[in-house]
Amino acid sequence: MSINKVMVIGAGQMGAGIAQVFAQAGLHVKLNDMNGEALKKGMSGIEKRLNRAVEKEKMSASEKEEAWNNLESTTDLREASDCDLVIEAVVESMDIKTQVFQTLDEVTPEHAILASNTSSLPITEIAAVTKRPSQVIGMHFMNPVPVMKLVEIIRALQTSEETYEAIEEMSKKLGKTPVEVNDYPGFVSNRILMPMINEAIYTVYEGVSSVEDVDTVMKLGMNHPMGPLQLADFIGLDTCLYIMEVLHDGFGDSKYRPCPLLRQYVKAGWLGKKSGRGFYSYE
Repeated sequence: MSINKVMVIGAGQMGAGIAQVFAQAGLHVKLNDMNGEALKKGMSGIEKRLNRAVEKEKMSASEKEEAWNNLESTTDLREASDCDLVIEAVVESMDIKTQVFQTLDEVTPEHAILASNTSSLPITEIAAVTKRPSQVIGMHFMNPVPVMKLVEIIRALQTSEETYEAIEEMSKKLGKTPVEVNDYPGFVSNRILMPMINEAIYTVYEGVSSVEDVDTVMKLGMNHPMGPLQLADFIGLDTCLYIMEVLHDGFGDSKYRPCPLLRQYVKAGWLGKKSGRGFYSYE
């Protein structure tokens, strides 16, 4: 099928980044958020990134103008009525996501594909609340979206081959590298990454080494560009805890148990960079 018009729901860092890459690929994109201020901030962030790309000569002024002209913003989900693809990038809450998908099921054309950018929640469960489960799929982009090349394409149990092929082709059009993943908790990226971060937290919790030294081991010894504890701060410790809980609940295996120190930091409001303090101080 042909995908020409796209809506991205959620104007946060991920949603705005997704909208940007679609606009740069020449598609007409509607960025949606119920919160007008969040929408304004998301559009402003896109404009700044495009201007920076021109300054760094990674994009011409005319290419920037063309990408910007491909974008529009809206607070009304009914604006998805002429879209071929809708990508949801709202908060990691199954209740909120299923509400969004039920609304989209009513307002989008019959042929439209409905995708979720969820990092851990089951696509099969999301698909089941719609009347078009074969056209529901996961598109898990990496952060920051305009820079990172990977997209995990998650097949729900119900996803059709036609839907998968359309999204795989679209991902390549965006300049991304698609990876096919079946619908299991955490998919591939977070099933591997989050237990590593959790184990790094246990290493600190058990007094094996300091935060700085754990990160140094992984950076210099394993050639990671960023240590797992600093990365956790950038992701958000509340997000890390939530994904570990999804893995623990989904598999019922004690190896996915969240570290008590991670729980304690989240309860303290030490959520990482976004709160000014996590394993490191950002104040």
